[in-house]
Amino acid sequence: MNVLILLFAALCLVALCLGACAAGRSAEPTAGQRPAPPESVADPGFIEQWAATYRFSLGRPAGVNITPDGGAVLFLRSGPRSPVRDLYEFDPATGRERVLLTAADLLGDEEEELTAEELARRERMRLTARGIANYRLSDDGERILVNLSGDLFVHDRLSGRTHELHSDAGFPIDARFSPCARYVSCVRDGEVYVIEIESGTETRVTSGAGGTVTNGLSEFVAQEEMRRYEGYWWSPDSTRIVYQRTDTAGLETMHIMDATRPEVPPQTWPYPRPGKKNAEVTLGIAPIYGGETTWIDWDRETYEYLATVRWSENAPLCILVQNRRQTEQVLLAVDTDTGATTPLLTERDEAWINLDQQMPRWLADGESFLWTTERRGAWQLELRARDGSLIRELTRRDLIYRNLVALDEKTGAAVVQASPEGPTEAHLFRISLDPPGGPAARPERLTRRPGVHSAVFSEDMSLWVHSLNALDGERLQTVRRADGSVAGRLRSVAEEAPFLPRIEFTTVQRGPRTPEFHAAIIRPQNFDARRKYPVIVHVYGGPTSNYVVATADRYLLNQWFADHGFIVAIIDNRGTLHRGRAWHRTVKNDLIDIPLQDQVTALQLLGERYDEFDMSRVGMYGWSFGGYFSAMAVMRHPEVYRVGVAGAPVVDWADYDTHYTERYMDLPQDNPEGYEAANVLTYADRLERPLLLIHGTADDNVYFMHSLKLADALFREGKHFEFLPLTGFTHMVPDPNVSKRLYERIIEFLLEHLQR
Repeated sequence: MNVLILLFAALCLVALCLGACAAGRSAEPTAGQRPAPPESVADPGFIEQWAATYRFSLGRPAGVNITPDGGAVLFLRSGPRSPVRDLYEFDPATGRERVLLTAADLLGDEEEELTAEELARRERMRLTARGIANYRLSDDGERILVNLSGDLFVHDRLSGRTHELHSDAGFPIDARFSPCARYVSCVRDGEVYVIEIESGTETRVTSGAGGTVTNGLSEFVAQEEMRRYEGYWWSPDSTRIVYQRTDTAGLETMHIMDATRPEVPPQTWPYPRPGKKNAEVTLGIAPIYGGETTWIDWDRETYEYLATVRWSENAPLCILVQNRRQTEQVLLAVDTDTGATTPLLTERDEAWINLDQQMPRWLADGESFLWTTERRGAWQLELRARDGSLIRELTRRDLIYRNLVALDEKTGAAVVQASPEGPTEAHLFRISLDPPGGPAARPERLTRRPGVHSAVFSEDMSLWVHSLNALDGERLQTVRRADGSVAGRLRSVAEEAPFLPRIEFTTVQRGPRTPEFHAAIIRPQNFDARRKYPVIVHVYGGPTSNYVVATADRYLLNQWFADHGFIVAIIDNRGTLHRGRAWHRTVKNDLIDIPLQDQVTALQLLGERYDEFDMSRVGMYGWSFGGYFSAMAVMRHPEVYRVGVAGAPVVDWADYDTHYTERYMDLPQDNPEGYEAANVLTYADRLERPLLLIHGTADDNVYFMHSLKLADALFREGKHFEFLPLTGFTHMVPDPNVSKRLYERIIEFLLEHLQR
């Protein structure tokens, strides 16, 4: 009996132990079972605030200009939740600001109206503002020009009077002052017009527009890819205009239809796809009060791209032209009486040449000019003689030159923006135009605080506005005198974000002779080092931008994502900017293989370093090139990326534009293997991970057909995916409600497939 009792007790004890062990094991995830998701601390009101303030940018001073004598600073500013901008003036003598012009003052009760052409132009400029979206300051600083709702207004700063320039012609585009400030020019219905301000007399300068021909407007690829938004240019003496004649005959016509309103005719745009015909561009010089056009002659068969036009006082009219493959460009001096051209300098690169729209920058006497080049392996600033010959290098390669900020001829110096410590920051430096130690002379550093610094200077260098987007979250626009003393600040009325991102910047490298990658890591605000977190890779990865930048505001949305229980990683792969020529040219002929492998390698290195990275639960999201990258990642590396969100992706590079695509990929007929390898459709049969595809139906940059083609291919392959069309939206999504719903949908998709 006692033996039976003892045996029963022993069996119970074993059962209890086994039960306890089983219970203990159930607290840990079994194979194939996800751990319990971490607690979300995402601010419930953030995404609505982020969308309503257009990423906390509304209310910040923009469009800063300083009068030539440094007597006033002009800038635009909207309300904190309004895209409608007004024009302000800051007085450095008193430190006070005042409203100069408002859209309401100029329009009264009228609603602002924009033509399809003006909306397309603003799309190219990535400009979403309304009201006084931009303005022009005359060279003497005394007059301001505003183009608002198709009406031109000239404001006299000295008298305070504003008057409208009336016209019976069409909607004005690209309105500007003449150098003498007596005239205003613009393009109406494809023709260049000049208006004498005092009399109001309007004269048409060009003729022959109609059908496929326009005068005075830059073509699509010039605006979208060259960042050349002008199609006409004044002579320094204000007597003549150089204008671009564009003929799009033979180009394919793209149609954008509003599928919700099939009764409305579609918008049509000529669009040049790779390997196909470009717009024909010619240049003419016309006197503003009538007379024959002098046509400028260059080898347009060899150099079909007009990249830059520059006509400065005491200097020759110069044009920069490129060959179709963008491996050669020539700076030409133009004889304005005959139209004949003479080469000043030629740049060649076996991969491609990057454009710098700031160059050439002529010195006042017209005897020399500034020039930038990557010829020696990194961007450098040079001084060249009037005939184009090299006088001297002005910066070293390791300065990592970015931009020319100002030219101070009185002291023989220039202010430049550069990144000597690496691509994540940008600082200001003063360099000599005749350094005693040659280009090896150390430039004078003007900024040190971590972040991105930029500036605008008055013509006489007596005043400047120093803009800082800091790593610690502060954004300042400080008005400084020549000696560096502070005259005041341009006031921001933007809303402040409810938190600061929790950012760690790092670099990873597989070995001493392998690429080193910059990365940013954003962890949840309630981060627990004992846990493992699913990882979201936010990617761009393309050759025109960097995403790892030492500014806090860039990572606000990433922090909101992280606060849902993720770690967000951002990595800059080879092919991105500010790492020298060789780093950038790595992507020649294939935009995806090396960059995607770089992203995989860098992510794996981060996973090896940080225990909190759950490498079994990684997703990727991005927009535009980043959307392309995300689609490729989940198809080509499903073992790494378990979910993807692809916003507005380029799917087939043969459907994008000539100037961008051929720069990196060459012509399709000369690189068919590269185009095939870089085409998302090539890998549609490999999709085995969740994919959310998003695209604006009215996108006139990356056309909606890209995502439609991918959706069709995936459907025919029997693949599961989700498709979110954004009805009526272009490549940008400025509408607050749609933007809010968009990112709510994205985070829900990522939560569903990485946490639940």
